[in-house]
Amino acid sequence: MKRSTFLILSIAGLYGAVLHAAAWSVNNFLMTGPKAYLTYSSSVAAGAHSGMEECKFQFGWERWNCPESALQLSTHNRLRSATRETSFVHAISSAGVMYTLTRNCSLGDFESCGCDDSRNGRVGGRGWVWGGCSDNVEFGERISKLFVDALETGHDTRALINLHNNEVGRLAVKATMKRACKCHGVSGSCSIQTCWLQLAEFREIGNYLKIKYDQAHKLEMDKRRMRAGNSADSRGATAETFHHVHATELVFLEDSPDYCTRNASLGHHGTEGRECLQTGKNLSQWEKRSCRRLCTECGLRVEERRTEVVASCNCKFHWCCTVRCEQCRQLVAKHFCARRDTTAAAPNHIRRRNRGHKR
Repeated sequence: MKRSTFLILSIAGLYGAVLHAAAWSVNNFLMTGPKAYLTYSSSVAAGAHSGMEECKFQFGWERWNCPESALQLSTHNRLRSATRETSFVHAISSAGVMYTLTRNCSLGDFESCGCDDSRNGRVGGRGWVWGGCSDNVEFGERISKLFVDALETGHDTRALINLHNNEVGRLAVKATMKRACKCHGVSGSCSIQTCWLQLAEFREIGNYLKIKYDQAHKLEMDKRRMRAGNSADSRGATAETFHHVHATELVFLEDSPDYCTRNASLGHHGTEGRECLQTGKNLSQWEKRSCRRLCTECGLRVEERRTEVVASCNCKFHWCCTVRCEQCRQLVAKHFCARRDTTAAAPNHIRRRNRGHKR
């Protein structure tokens, strides 16, 4: 086995282990893609992983919480799903890949990539000019598109939707970039500034795409024309539909299923056993309502459990130069969604649930 092939297989195996060998991964491309791009493969894998971690954060207190099965993007009848949630998975994964490639380029990890200085010297606005070292998002966009879009081999409406949502993710990276500036002038007068563009924190990109998810547009297809398969009539119906879709708008084709209940064939775990929040510092209204959303509205009850937590405490600074802490144990109340008890003990559980909602 050639060394390049061995490296590709190793990276693909590592990535598959991290993401439980999910169908939506860069594995296929790493196995068949051009060897010239092998140097970028680990960044692509890391970017896809960071995208899914951000997905889990954004949906941590929702019924659909971006489970590992979301990577498979499939339905029970072996047709790829095109739900609102799927649109977010494509967008955040694509954004993660582009973001990581761009960042690694700026860190000097790739010999073939450097800063974007194409606008340096131009007047950018009143009192400032382009200069410095802008993050090379054009490079990140180009390479990520080669990897991510290559995974979409279909030619149907779902394929076009997936490619569109991939692009929404890449545009989100560009839309959230920040301008950083450095002052120049006598005695710090800042009479002129040199400015460049840099990536925002990836959390900001996640927040941006979460808003796009909430505003996602459902495509209404002409089913009669779509039954024609890959015919010109079918392609015409698809083209007409996408003609009215904005480039930065997430789109989906199918309504979301009921995420309250477990459905193994669809890869949905349901909300039974999920943790929810009732008390805590700096909780948003959305988080405070998580028990109602995940438990009560799904026909479950809220169960309080006491959990022992070990954390560092009584930390002291010792000269020089260490910090020593004790290990403190405390019982913390956590709340989980549990099945309603239909036995005689049910009233106690109901009282417990209602008591929790009053907090």
